[in-house]
Amino acid sequence: MEYISHKKRITRNIKLRKILTKPVCIIPARGGSKGVPKKNIRLIAGKPLIYYTIKSALESKIFSHVIVSTEDKKIASIAKKYGAEVPFMRPKNLATDKTAMEPVLLHAIKKLNSLGIYFEIFVYRDCTCPFIDGRDMRGAIELLKKSDCYSICGSVKAHPNPYFAMWEPNKDGFLEISKTTNKIINRRQDAPTVYITEGVFAFWTKKFLKTRLCQSGKMLPYEISKEHGHTIDFEFDFKVAKSLIESKKHK
Repeated sequence: MEYISHKKRITRNIKLRKILTKPVCIIPARGGSKGVPKKNIRLIAGKPLIYYTIKSALESKIFSHVIVSTEDKKIASIAKKYGAEVPFMRPKNLATDKTAMEPVLLHAIKKLNSLGIYFEIFVYRDCTCPFIDGRDMRGAIELLKKSDCYSICGSVKAHPNPYFAMWEPNKDGFLEISKTTNKIINRRQDAPTVYITEGVFAFWTKKFLKTRLCQSGKMLPYEISKEHGHTIDFEFDFKVAKSLIESKKHK
């Protein structure tokens, strides 16, 4: 039997490790939700909410794999039905109300690597933002590739703006403007640009594994529309999304 040194074995394994040229899409979707119970599988126009995120990712033709990370067997079954891959189940300790997104994504990357799936870029899609489309995802990835940054965040211009129409109580309980500048701001249009990050995030995998942070010091915004950035956190948000989707279906 041929003897292969440890160094040669490592070199050979690296050569066998094919890194995908296409990005991977990771869609975290846990079973629990307090604001809108079971929102990921609640029906809109006859389809579960997660369907719309899976559909847009698959139809974009951007990704080598569209992966759903979940601890819930029902969500896993639904995700597979609509064309996503569920090659592993997420541990329940990574699916609580207090679980941050970083360990969820790290778990997914490590699991995919263990299955021989390596990738330079991955996109994290939030399935509670059902209106993100292929153009949004492609734009975020293209900006990542041509910029000196760690990640790209889908970003909606904030309204109200903390420099103009957002107030918070001071130590005495009286309201004062949240953020101030030396400039007097009398109109919303004159306030500094502030973003809400929503729905789609593109990362260099190697840099994410190094920082282990979704929000590192080198992020750039990719501006998306207010409609595309609509996020379902509360029952009212769900009703708005349902109304928009069903009205488009009727057209």
